[in-house]
Amino acid sequence: MSQSAKQASRAATVEFGAAAITVDQVLAVADGRARVSLSRDPAFRRRLGAGAARLAERLAAGERVYGVTTGFGESCVTDVPADAVSSLPLNLLRFHGCGTGRILDEAEAAAVVTARLASLVGGWSAVRPALVERLVALLDHRALPRIPAEGSVGASGDLTPLSYVAALLVGERECSFEGRVRTAAEVHAALGLEPLRLVPKESLAIMNGTSVMTGLVCLALGRARRLARLSAALTAAASDAMLGNPAHFDARIFAAKPHPGQAAYAAWVREDLEYRPGPSFEGRIQDRYSIRCAPHVAGVLLDALPWMTQWTETELNGANDNPLIDPESGEALHGGNFYGGHACFVADGLKNLVANLADLHDRQLALLCSSQTNNGLPENLNGQGGAECAAHHGFKAMQIAASALAAEALKNTMPASVFSRSTECHNQDKVSMGTIAAREALRVVELTEQVVAIVALAAAQAVDLRERAGGRCHPRSRALRDAIRERAPFVDRDRRQDGDIAATLAMIRSAELPEHLLT
Repeated sequence: MSQSAKQASRAATVEFGAAAITVDQVLAVADGRARVSLSRDPAFRRRLGAGAARLAERLAAGERVYGVTTGFGESCVTDVPADAVSSLPLNLLRFHGCGTGRILDEAEAAAVVTARLASLVGGWSAVRPALVERLVALLDHRALPRIPAEGSVGASGDLTPLSYVAALLVGERECSFEGRVRTAAEVHAALGLEPLRLVPKESLAIMNGTSVMTGLVCLALGRARRLARLSAALTAAASDAMLGNPAHFDARIFAAKPHPGQAAYAAWVREDLEYRPGPSFEGRIQDRYSIRCAPHVAGVLLDALPWMTQWTETELNGANDNPLIDPESGEALHGGNFYGGHACFVADGLKNLVANLADLHDRQLALLCSSQTNNGLPENLNGQGGAECAAHHGFKAMQIAASALAAEALKNTMPASVFSRSTECHNQDKVSMGTIAAREALRVVELTEQVVAIVALAAAQAVDLRERAGGRCHPRSRALRDAIRERAPFVDRDRRQDGDIAATLAMIRSAELPEHLLT
């Protein structure tokens, strides 16, 4: 599909300046499901331009403003001569061009630019409307900066990675456009645009903020939310295939200790199992903890997601650079809103909660694979039922792989915030490490999605094996199995399964799931 066709297919529009931007709107822009525009409201436009005008007045009056008439960071004690002030914006973005590591993918870069715009349109950053309009235009055309992931300590904001956003505006460095890596200057020419010439404070306004960590946290929250519902479906399918006791999910249990998240998770499992209170269960009266306590494990994530989203949206829409310029008075307010402590805490907490899902489902997989615990299913879910059965090994290696992935997810749960270190001549002597936490949160989500993909394949295998043995699983277990079977066949003999994992992972990440998992 051409770039113009992709743009035409985006039904929604996220309008900056009309209202606060939400996490879901960031996700829609990042995934290419929404276009972007800038509010035409006259009052908004006046406020947006007021800060830059007031700053210009203050500078004309000879006022001293950090990062405009002084050097940066510890160099704030150095006054910059008037005839050199205009060179500061380019110098700042150029000397911060030292990022390392992988390049953020297009969805991540779009989330970062969306987050930066959400902050800039508040009017506290003293950037010209023309700069905001250019950033909106580039984002709408999916001309996205190539941002190295590493190099930020999370205060003074994401200086180094955000320098790649500033560089795009002036036509420097590289960007992604129409599926190719091109120079920023080439893309400006292709769009019929002249690169911007930044005026005092504008590169600082773009770079000195928390938008990289916040954009990445938005993506991690969206994927974690999707994992929570899928987790309940896997718990139900595992319980179903192993003939577990559905009464563990009775609503009265969760009314007795009413954490909303665990009650919601248990309700999903009840729905998937079509549970109704009835006669005493005839099998093992208590399932092992990874089945019975699944609502109590995953419920913590569900209860945390609302406040994590609220904190993230406050950070997303807040003025998070320095100095702020009061758009009414023009006064320069020197502070520390670039500190990413809230975003870091969300990311550090989220990776703990999501890694617990990886661990939970790794334990469920161990139950499914063992003939000592799976209630009559073959060892390792071996689908070879003929004379060659002993020569085949089913999901033995898949269980090992899931265990390795879960262990790596758990290893990444160490809080990043506690590794603050003094830097930049001890000016930045307490920093948030929020961007490291955000990258780790996405990595934990990625690892957990891989565990979940393997367990989904195992659950489909278990449902097939139970029904081939004459049992009957519930409709939603069969629906999950059928969705998996569209991408991965039943494992009736030893064969490679990496393609099955990749196909299932793609289904999870693109939300191509049974309808009950999407509501």
